[in-house]
Amino acid sequence: MIRLLHTADWHLGATLHGWSREIEHRAALAQLVKIAQAQAVHGVIIAGDVFDSLNPSAEAQRLLYETLRDLRAACPNAAIVLIAGNHDPAARLEAPRALFDFIHVVSIGVISREQDELNLRHHLIPLYDELGQLRASILALPYPRAADLPLGSSVTQGSPLVEAVRVLYRDAIQTVRRQNSAHPLILTGHLHIAGGLESEGAERRILIGGEHAAPSDIFPDDVAYVALGHLHRPQSVGRANIRYAGSLIPMSKTEICYEHGVSLVEIDATGASHIVHMPFNRRIDHLRLPISGSLTVSQLEAELSHLCKDIHVSALELAPFLHLTLLIDGPATGIKAEVDAICDKFPVRLVSLNFERQSPASAALSVPQRLADCAPEALFRRAFVKTHGVEPNAEHLKCFDSLAQES
Repeated sequence: MIRLLHTADWHLGATLHGWSREIEHRAALAQLVKIAQAQAVHGVIIAGDVFDSLNPSAEAQRLLYETLRDLRAACPNAAIVLIAGNHDPAARLEAPRALFDFIHVVSIGVISREQDELNLRHHLIPLYDELGQLRASILALPYPRAADLPLGSSVTQGSPLVEAVRVLYRDAIQTVRRQNSAHPLILTGHLHIAGGLESEGAERRILIGGEHAAPSDIFPDDVAYVALGHLHRPQSVGRANIRYAGSLIPMSKTEICYEHGVSLVEIDATGASHIVHMPFNRRIDHLRLPISGSLTVSQLEAELSHLCKDIHVSALELAPFLHLTLLIDGPATGIKAEVDAICDKFPVRLVSLNFERQSPASAALSVPQRLADCAPEALFRRAFVKTHGVEPNAEHLKCFDSLAQES
């Protein structure tokens, strides 16, 4: 029996409205290391998007190296495999390989080939049990960039890019099977697989050329487990053993309800026999006000008083993040300053502010078919109502008239 820890989408170096996420990252990664040690895992897969940008900060890189050091200390004999995602600098993950060899960490940023075949010395990682017996192998493939795809090799019906991803995995698996077919095979991937639930505003559509998702049947049925990265919600797609571990921490307000954590997988001779998601405790809370719908500015201070009555933090960088939705019936100008002044009274950090507007009191203005038939003031009124949800007042019209005369 092999125990595997699957994690992904760390996004080290990410910020939220200018606030560092390092405290959250360190807390989550410490829990990851503790789980790996407690479960005595034989392998750890980090399935891409280790960093949040192609040019990660020194602090983000330091946190990666410290975590790899701690994982190695916690699990001295485990295989540790790291692949690049679409956010990652692939060459930068390849560069430290000589140093990673000292702590037996495999970092793969790009596809390596020898004589047109996958270089298994680079991509195939053995998994051993406590007795040192080979029990499974990891075929580690990173996010497939344009240079990695065998475009034009064989085009069938449907998207040539999706077909190229299918061929990439098919050929890689066939290469492994020719040389090593006796043990369960675990795949990695940083892809969007069709049917996976996205997080609005947090995940890029990443297949090259605008294509969005590959079908789950690009992974053969006889593969023991597929460790995926990219989608931030922990979930299985297509089959139970094709899985996204999800991100370490919430990357947007749409992810507040997720149970961020890691996936623990048990693999026997027949494949993945048991998969369980192990959630983390959050170091920093994310608050959504209201839970659904919206509230007015006049209600905000009372709602924050109730929300924050039991919140006590020793420093602002430990205060909860606040995601706020306000209902307004006029121009939004000046409201942000008013909201900031209210929030400053409480131990919260406002990181997102969305406005909802009531329907305009007046009926929608009729729209002539030709622009030449529109008076300038009528166009201004229409634009103002569309932007602010109310009719312009006399002062607004006076300003518009002054500008119109200057032109």
